Amino acid sequence: MTAQPASPRHALARRIIIDLAVMTGIGVFLAVIGPFGSIAAPLPERLVSWIGFAWLGYACYRPMQSVVDWGERTLALPRWGLLAATCLAATVPMSVAVVAINSPPTTGLQWPGLEAAMATYFSVLVIGGAVTVLFNLVPSRPREDEPVTALQPIPIQAAPPPNLAPNPLANPLFDQLPPELGSDIIALEMEDHYVRVHTALGSALVLMRLRDAMALVGDLEGMQVHRSWWVARAAVEDVQRDGRNIRLTLARGLEAPVARAKVADLRDARWI
Repeated sequence: MTAQPASPRHALARRIIIDLAVMTGIGVFLAVIGPFGSIAAPLPERLVSWIGFAWLGYACYRPMQSVVDWGERTLALPRWGLLAATCLAATVPMSVAVVAINSPPTTGLQWPGLEAAMATYFSVLVIGGAVTVLFNLVPSRPREDEPVTALQPIPIQAAPPPNLAPNPLANPLFDQLPPELGSDIIALEMEDHYVRVHTALGSALVLMRLRDAMALVGDLEGMQVHRSWWVARAAVEDVQRDGRNIRLTLARGLEAPVARAKVADLRDARWI
């Protein structure tokens, strides 16, 4: 029997559990090495403190990942610039939490002076930034039921591999689409760990990596125009230019950003 794809809710819960397990491991590591003078405290106290801070940091920094994905996908902004900006912003509430938690219970909450506050902010930023880079450099492990394709995504203009039939009824991508959306795909858009499949009749999220979804569109002519977008050539209705930024206007009023590295490829293919 073929395993049914996990629902988005279950996939989200699974991702959070895995992320928190990773953060627990990071907390244990920090407790053992005892940075920023914490080595003076007993190990059990360091374990409780650092694991607690690791989980609290996850709550402060992880939502920023969605902001980064949105800014890159919608505004075509550079990903690492967005990561740096959101990391600086997320460090503010995390630093406030660290100050509040470390305030002596006998004296109540005491805000430090500017120099001490900046030192706390910098210490939190070092750890928060390092963990953010780690989460963005280490690729997510593919699920066992996800198809594995080449590591480098390429424009899909050739026939599918022999074991992937172009018939939508036998295609893992189309199997996850609601029947009412049909099979006329106009674009694939990456959203975190999912792909939003845009068809002529609407859109839906499927639990799949973008490069795997691109390999399953069959012989439909198209190209990956951005890290987060694959577009069918027939769906392109107009090209919008704003300085060096280019966006493709698609059917149903969709707009797909074009990465600057892809502009030459689009010109060679006479898309623009």
